Amino acid sequence: MTKNIAVIKGDGIGPEIIEETVKVLNVVAEKFCHIFKYTYVLMGGIAIDETGEPLPKETVEKCLASDSVLLGAVGGPKWDKGDGSKRPEAGLLGIRSALNLFANIRPAKLLKPLASACPLKTEITDKGLDLVIVRELIGGAYFGEKRTFTDEKGNKTASDLMIYSDYEIERICRVAFEIGRAHV
Repeated sequence: MTKNIAVIKGDGIGPEIIEETVKVLNVVAEKFCHIFKYTYVLMGGIAIDETGEPLPKETVEKCLASDSVLLGAVGGPKWDKGDGSKRPEAGLLGIRSALNLFANIRPAKLLKPLASACPLKTEITDKGLDLVIVRELIGGAYFGEKRTFTDEKGNKTASDLMIYSDYEIERICRVAFEIGRAHV
């Protein structure tokens, strides 16, 4: 099997984690006779430093042309100020949208030694806790209209519209239901 992987090292601890991940992938490739071809692209703070944009067009094109994308952490204090469209997080939102990555799947399992640190009641945690949280990533919460204004009484007001179509709700629910069905 041959696969093309776009690699986004990112910022902060991202590059060192990605370097180790690539080592693991190389061992997997060798063991199972796979070929992984890596294309390194920029996103996040490093992309801002080198191109002026958190998500260069070339990165999107190479990611779309790949079989998979390996993404390291992006951002850091160096890029925390200024226009939101020129911050590393804008790169994350952009790549999610460009690749239609609408579902964030987060397994959460409570290990016995950590049960006392859990804020849930012990009668719940004593039975074990094994959850999968499915979160929508590219709809209204991220891309809805955001504005601030002063109302007729002189009060400063902010709004953040979270508009979702029935299609967006159905697709994220479908992912969650399929995960639930697989774990029954």
